[in-house]
Amino acid sequence: MRWDAQALRPVPGDSSGSSAAVAAPATAALLPLAGLVRSVSTPEFSGITFHEVAAKSVLNKVVAGSSMPFEWTVNPYRGCSHACVYCFARKSHTYLEFDPGLDFDSQVVVKINAAEVLRKELARPSWGHHHVALGTNTDPYQRAEGRYRLMPGIIGALADSGTPLSILTKGTLLSRDIPLLKHAAAQVPVGVGISLAMTDEQLSETIEPGTPGPRARLKLISRLREAGLPCGVMAMPILPWLSDSDEALDALFGSLAAAGATGVTAGALYLKPGTREWFMQWIAGNRPELAGRYRRLYGTGSYASKEYREWLAGRVRFFKSKHGFSGSQGFSHRDVNDDPRNDEAQYPAGSLPLPAEAHRDGTRQHPESTVLQPTLF
Repeated sequence: MRWDAQALRPVPGDSSGSSAAVAAPATAALLPLAGLVRSVSTPEFSGITFHEVAAKSVLNKVVAGSSMPFEWTVNPYRGCSHACVYCFARKSHTYLEFDPGLDFDSQVVVKINAAEVLRKELARPSWGHHHVALGTNTDPYQRAEGRYRLMPGIIGALADSGTPLSILTKGTLLSRDIPLLKHAAAQVPVGVGISLAMTDEQLSETIEPGTPGPRARLKLISRLREAGLPCGVMAMPILPWLSDSDEALDALFGSLAAAGATGVTAGALYLKPGTREWFMQWIAGNRPELAGRYRRLYGTGSYASKEYREWLAGRVRFFKSKHGFSGSQGFSHRDVNDDPRNDEAQYPAGSLPLPAEAHRDGTRQHPESTVLQPTLF
């Protein structure tokens, strides 16, 4: 395994004082994880346990009836050490009998055979070479990817099979794979999206403590663009009273324009069950003066009030226009109505693969898309 160089298996009688990781055999595991090989903890990732599993399948079919602009996803990790307080994927951890709070941040499931299984699945005669989206649930470039190195094999398998792909991440480790992505983009349509919704380094460190900071992600955007790759930005979530001031939005969109982002979609904080409880606990402990405001703004639902969403949509349009992002679209709740479940979002240009025809024609332009897509959440 990828951890062998760090002497994962404890050596009986070892008194050297080394910082070797500890590997628990699968039989000692308390959790009923299908395909569990072993559970690993190491001082390098203090407080985090990695549950290595041998997956039987990694291609996930998007549920029938979804209007997402892709039909298939691959998530090599479940749980995420980025520990974003607002992460919308938290509830998915409960399906594994983990809790959506601390467990989501510290109990990470790793599909150690993801690339090998994917390559077999893509070789089936029935595979239709549909767009496969990476990073739709938890981040494929969270810090452990530096050890497990799952993404190079996954990207290679998709490109070699003629399958278009897209990646959404906060992880600057993506820069490691820029040469591989350039090679893939010569074979198939490729989209790249970076998640960045604030430029305040202190706020980022507090509310998304495991992520690379905003400056690092802005540099990643520039590196992707310099390499000739597209890069759309998901400016989500905009946080009421924390990152929604004119100064904050001006700095955000100005920085994204300077970095060369091909498009931007912004949206307000979304508090679905599982995320809501964890976020409200964080607000109460870290910004208690805002706790009552958030309860009033969100009521008992997942969405901010209609009035707030209308106001934020207007500010987003203004600052997008000011900083040269074409069109007035690109707000995740653009069509503000009484039922926000019907809200539409525009995926930022560059974050989804170009149509195959444009790719074959050599088209590399990524103007702001005019095609509306459902909100990412």
